[in-house]
Amino acid sequence: MAEAHQAVGLRPSLTSAGGEAELSAPVLQEIYLSGLRSWKRHLSRFWNDFLTGVFPASPLSWLFLFSAIQLAWFLQLDPSLGLMEKIKELLPDWGGQHHRLRGVLAAALFASCLWGALIFTLHIALRLLLSYHGWLLEPHGAMSSPTKTWLALVRIFSGRHPMLFSYQRSLPRQPVPAVQDTVRKVGQVPREGAGGGPGRAGGVTHPLLRLAPQYLESVKPVLSDEDFDWTAGLAQEFLKLQASLLQWYLRLKSWWASNYVSDWWEEFVYLRSRNSLMVNSNYYMMDFLYVTPTPVQAARAGNAVHALLLYRHRLNRQEILPTLLMGMRPLCSAQYEKIFNTTRIPGMQKDHIRHLRDSRHVAVFHRGRFFRVGTHSQSGLLSPRALEQQFQRILDDPSPACPHEEHLAALTAAPRDMWAQVRRSLKSRAKDALEAVEGAAFFVSLDSEPAGLTREDPAASLDAYAHALLAGRGHDRWFDKSFTLIVFSNGKLGLSVEHSWADCPISGHMWEFTLATECFHLGYSADGHCKGHPDPSLPQPQRLHWDLPDKIHPSISLALRGAKTLSGNIDCHVFPFSHFGKSFIKRCHLSSDSFIQMALQLAHFRDRGQFCLTYESTMTRLFLEGRTETVRSCTREACNFVRAMEDKEKTDPQCLALFRVAVDKHQALLKAAMSGQGVDRHLFGLYIVSQFLHLQSPFLDQVHSEQWQLATSQIPVQQIHLFDVHNYPDYVSSGGGFGPADDHGYGVSYIFMGDDTITFHISSKKSSTKTDSHRLGQHIEDALLDVAALFQEGQRLKRACRGLGEEDLGHRCGSLPCHARGSRAPTTSANF
Repeated sequence: MAEAHQAVGLRPSLTSAGGEAELSAPVLQEIYLSGLRSWKRHLSRFWNDFLTGVFPASPLSWLFLFSAIQLAWFLQLDPSLGLMEKIKELLPDWGGQHHRLRGVLAAALFASCLWGALIFTLHIALRLLLSYHGWLLEPHGAMSSPTKTWLALVRIFSGRHPMLFSYQRSLPRQPVPAVQDTVRKVGQVPREGAGGGPGRAGGVTHPLLRLAPQYLESVKPVLSDEDFDWTAGLAQEFLKLQASLLQWYLRLKSWWASNYVSDWWEEFVYLRSRNSLMVNSNYYMMDFLYVTPTPVQAARAGNAVHALLLYRHRLNRQEILPTLLMGMRPLCSAQYEKIFNTTRIPGMQKDHIRHLRDSRHVAVFHRGRFFRVGTHSQSGLLSPRALEQQFQRILDDPSPACPHEEHLAALTAAPRDMWAQVRRSLKSRAKDALEAVEGAAFFVSLDSEPAGLTREDPAASLDAYAHALLAGRGHDRWFDKSFTLIVFSNGKLGLSVEHSWADCPISGHMWEFTLATECFHLGYSADGHCKGHPDPSLPQPQRLHWDLPDKIHPSISLALRGAKTLSGNIDCHVFPFSHFGKSFIKRCHLSSDSFIQMALQLAHFRDRGQFCLTYESTMTRLFLEGRTETVRSCTREACNFVRAMEDKEKTDPQCLALFRVAVDKHQALLKAAMSGQGVDRHLFGLYIVSQFLHLQSPFLDQVHSEQWQLATSQIPVQQIHLFDVHNYPDYVSSGGGFGPADDHGYGVSYIFMGDDTITFHISSKKSSTKTDSHRLGQHIEDALLDVAALFQEGQRLKRACRGLGEEDLGHRCGSLPCHARGSRAPTTSANF
């Protein structure tokens, strides 16, 4: 989501004095350290590996194998072909009376070796199977015979009842694309068998590589002919002089480390960034849009915190099912490890992520004061009602904040170098309080103001809600924590998420579970409180006391001014588009994501009058420790479609034909990116190697100086089974958003809510005279209707929409949709 902004800031973070010093190490040493970090992570996961490393086998299968060998031995058969006798000879001679024991031990050792060999074979076979990506090319609803055979084999080798980390040892490593395929000129066909990239066999280029994106093709729509020729010249010079050397180092890293790009992406894009985390890096996630299960702030906090800790309990026990595409292809689960008990610690040159194995408290902020709230008693996890009691005690506590304590958290929104320096002084004087916050399971902010959709001013209230989640007041979030749970005074919820530790689908998965659990499973009593009874024996929440040295007071004031300036400059706009949703798009036999992306291209062109580089994030979790790749959605095909839509002489059938071509191109780019054949992560890796080698590359400098004026992301709905969208259509997540990647650009995210609503989250900078979030929102709505009108069903829809006034139609939050009124979930009350 917000990673586009961090990627833009990559070059400044590498050209600072600190960055230069760090990058003076030899590249081979850095590759060695990357592999060492990978192996350390593997060792730290030893217990998980013990539990899941035998998957898809089980300890019971070892017992079965051992029993079979013993039975064969009893029947005077030797399934080991003499190996057990050899093993017996190697065992110590304990005397004749232990001869039978030696036989049993020999059988057990042989069974263990055979069992381990079988498991290893299963893992290798499954890894080879999971390296096949031909299924990505299959049209929706159609499946070729090879793919059916592949699915059957995956089902056979995958075993039953997998745990969260069961597939980690079987996931393939992310391939390094051939550098010629990444950079090659427009229209140039890849040579058969050339390049040596993964996915080639027998001298035949993998079909995905024929569809793979090319850097030069991606920039042609946004460059003049003169600029494009200059860029193409730089690219050809790069391929001749530097590419092969840089590529060799990347391939070496891919053989040694778990992932050739992810650890560098985390370090250089996130942890080395010196900018404020607020707006620039963090992102937010919203509550239910139209309903609030209870207006009691402490009760909502109690249920939400309990639900989050239930999720952590399931995570620790690996009871969360691994995500499977098509119900069969597993995704990497490594990012789940750092959801809880995690803090980003600021440093002078780079930050680091601190993760604790466990934490039995949460840190709470309310009216400028910090508290430590225990989450467990001797009997286990506190009940929702007990947690509500603790939060209510904080709300009722009349004690004022100490001087400068109220604005202390603004330091986490300051530039990272400044915060790192101040933190040293803070740690020496207020170590216990700082440890209570940084060592918490997560951070909770009890806001004193209401938020969410209101009937009086729906549009403005949603915009203010998004702004409160993204930036708040600049001093009421601890932006270093993996996430902050925000509970508003009217019971509305939200998340502010730090980005470095994981990507949006991970926190989104947790958030879906939290909303469904706290609302549908935990529920509330008739008076809006958590179910159960208070526990008067619980100790009071611990107030944290900060001994703030005088020398940091100016820093706090400076950080607060900077945070308020940054917060005041962000323009957020949220609107639910309810004229149609994914059900209509499916009836058009199109990809929902590609449909929206092409509509965004049309909307942005109408807004700015020009095309721009477009950043769409997609996942690469098909591979071990994969994170994201960029889909460059502004293609020649998309531009041709947009120009046709703006040409009055073009007919609807002509525009529709160009639209389908653009959608097909976008799907090809998306699938190539998911399969590890994208452009941007490969170019990023080459650039980092060039920096380690102190090798100047004008081409790579040009690539990483690009500005992404349109950064986009779809918020996936991953656990639709947790929600009853037919009976309770309002009880679905409304997604989230992030800040713009460019000072004169937009950040746009969207989520499909049920079948008939799409919620958009738009952000831009108020300081820019070129952008306006509300204006783009209107263009997006018009573009969606215009694209839908290319289809017969959409024409009727557009005529109906245009024929109604905004007051009657209720679109763009002018009024509430019909289904928003009176929709109730079991044991809850719908409130605004």
